[in-house]
Amino acid sequence: MATEIEITAKERPRITGRSSRTPSVAGDPRWLALVVLCAGMLMIVLDATIVNVALPSIQSDLGFSQSSLAWVVNAYLIAFGGALLLAGRLGDLLGQRRVFLAGLAVFTAASLMCGLSIGREMLVAARFVQGVGGAMTSAVILGMVVTMFTEPRERARAIGIYSFVAAAGASIGLLAPTSSAPSW
Repeated sequence: MATEIEITAKERPRITGRSSRTPSVAGDPRWLALVVLCAGMLMIVLDATIVNVALPSIQSDLGFSQSSLAWVVNAYLIAFGGALLLAGRLGDLLGQRRVFLAGLAVFTAASLMCGLSIGREMLVAARFVQGVGGAMTSAVILGMVVTMFTEPRERARAIGIYSFVAAAGASIGLLAPTSSAPSW
């Protein structure tokens, strides 16, 4: 009877802190994709907040009046809010990856135009286009994260990383010194 109850070391279940179904983060391309998505989100959030820090420089460099200076922020917000739902639907129809990449290209090109602006009208128009690109990019990011990470634990970790990056971008943009902000 003693031999029936004994369990050898080979038969004993091995208990570890990690599940055998959990893939390695280093070898999983989904985590690299998450880095790219977070970098896109960081660009959008950082830009939206750093412009607020740079408003005095923008006003003096391009000759904005106090009342017209609001259009630097409002042009972006109007375009962003207006295109957000449409961009999400386009992501459903055309593919989230396509809309993300197109939005990132539009946002980056418009950011370049903001930096090269030589007049008030050019800056406000570029900020409007930048808002459209920002909406296209941010409308599909969270959907892509949820689609890529199906396991609840991984999904929670990925959404946590995404949320941290978005919050950090807002903080960094507000704390950035005015001298490092672009003087449009």
